[in-house]
Amino acid sequence: MSTELSVGVYAYEHTQALFDGRVGVDGVDAVFETAPLVSDVFRRATEGHYDVAEFGLTYFLRTFDLDDPPFLALPVLPNRNFRHSAIFVNTASGIEGPQDLAGRTVGEFALYGHDAGIWPKGILADEYGVTPDQCRWVIGGTNHPLPAFDWVPQPVPDGVDVRRAEDGRTLGAMLESGEIDALISVDVPQAVLDGSPRVARLFPDYEAVERDYYRRTGIFPRCTSS
Repeated sequence: MSTELSVGVYAYEHTQALFDGRVGVDGVDAVFETAPLVSDVFRRATEGHYDVAEFGLTYFLRTFDLDDPPFLALPVLPNRNFRHSAIFVNTASGIEGPQDLAGRTVGEFALYGHDAGIWPKGILADEYGVTPDQCRWVIGGTNHPLPAFDWVPQPVPDGVDVRRAEDGRTLGAMLESGEIDALISVDVPQAVLDGSPRVARLFPDYEAVERDYYRRTGIFPRCTSS
């Protein structure tokens, strides 16, 4: 007799076979569900919608601030990515290298210290000496306005300046206009997709930089677990 499980996971290219039935789970009658944003999967997990779910590592750690943390993490890693490619700059800001981010206003997608943001912050601090307290942070959506998440604790370290973007504003537009100097986001700003000369990646040859980072450190960033 098989066990019935509801499983929440984002529909990545490498998980698609689970959704279309090409790959099954031995001994388990699994129903796979996804959502438009991976953070929607995380939210539904906190609401008890799934038996097993993909869950961001930073989101998991935030649940430790709850009176009764509801999750047990398994070493199953649906999402592992290098994040040098996720840092964008306004080309008129005078930022020519990572060290130039010190003293600047930086946007961050979704919430301070989200999964794809914690890795660039660590890299900037460890590799280039730019720590979060040296920047001002603005939180919001990249190409679409994003309301604040109210379903997970959002602690901010002492001494770090963090505010939310105004209602209806997007970080991508703020970056293109120069209201913020840089942006950390796995969602590529629309300005880049449109070929605007006002926005560029901090590391134009990011793939070479990421390969060098892996050769030197042996680190392949982990972003989500189950």
